[in-house]
Amino acid sequence: MLAIAEEELQSLVMSKTAPESIDLQSFLPYKLSIVTNKVSSKLASLYSDRFGISIAEWRVMAVLGQESNLSADEVCAMTEMDKVSVSRAVTKLIKKKLLVRNFSKEDKRRSILKLSRSGYAIYMQIVPLALSFEQEIVKKLTAKEQLQLENLLNKLNLSATEISALSIE
Repeated sequence: MLAIAEEELQSLVMSKTAPESIDLQSFLPYKLSIVTNKVSSKLASLYSDRFGISIAEWRVMAVLGQESNLSADEVCAMTEMDKVSVSRAVTKLIKKKLLVRNFSKEDKRRSILKLSRSGYAIYMQIVPLALSFEQEIVKKLTAKEQLQLENLLNKLNLSATEISALSIE
């Protein structure tokens, strides 16, 4: 498949009939990425210096702060992070004594993760910062616009989920 794509690309370049270029400033995936990067970076600055945790570590903590006793696979699914990123974050959080890992009695291969007491204490300090930050971001939107944004993001998420489930050949 890759060889065919490379041949097609070479053919387009040689024939000088390449498709039109993308205007990144109006390309939705690019715009979403830019907003996400800005929001994540700024939010991370609120907790990284103070608590010494990364974005990936916070995402793991945020999920486990809401629902304890999850497997690493469940954390991956809830955060939409890959297994390697979650594994690294979990390892770091365990070393920092912010996370506890036990193993399932039924399946010794399945680890069960939960925040330690100190991890939960940090989680409880970050949550108000995160919620305040969220309010700061949306303050220029009316209540109706905030609801519309929520609905639109849910629709885009559903669409992205459906598209990612398709096998591309």
